[in-house]
Amino acid sequence: MLREVWLNVGVEKLDTHEGVTVKALLNSGAMGIFMDKRMAARHGFKLQKLERPIMVRNVDGTNNSRGAITHQVEANVYYKGHVERMRIDVCDLEKTEMMIGEEKKKLRRTIGKSKRWSQRNS
Repeated sequence: MLREVWLNVGVEKLDTHEGVTVKALLNSGAMGIFMDKRMAARHGFKLQKLERPIMVRNVDGTNNSRGAITHQVEANVYYKGHVERMRIDVCDLEKTEMMIGEEKKKLRRTIGKSKRWSQRNS
């Protein structure tokens, strides 16, 4: 049985230090950290245009129909006492506000420790 893992993470704007708490999907197949473009607009995150768009590919290698990544957000991401400044790719996630992929090693180590602790103590 496949199980989705959702995390409550804090995301802080660097310019105003305002923060929001969002539900982030932990996705071991994704390569990076992503924010939904509607969430970025709703909370007023400052978008940074990329020099070159990043094509988004599906698992089967085809281009994703929602388009390329054209902007990033730089923000502090908080989870269980760990904070890390990150460049977050902004794209159309459709069903989630944020997605954390395999590539973000330090944050994932913190998440992994928390998951192991909660599994032992549940």
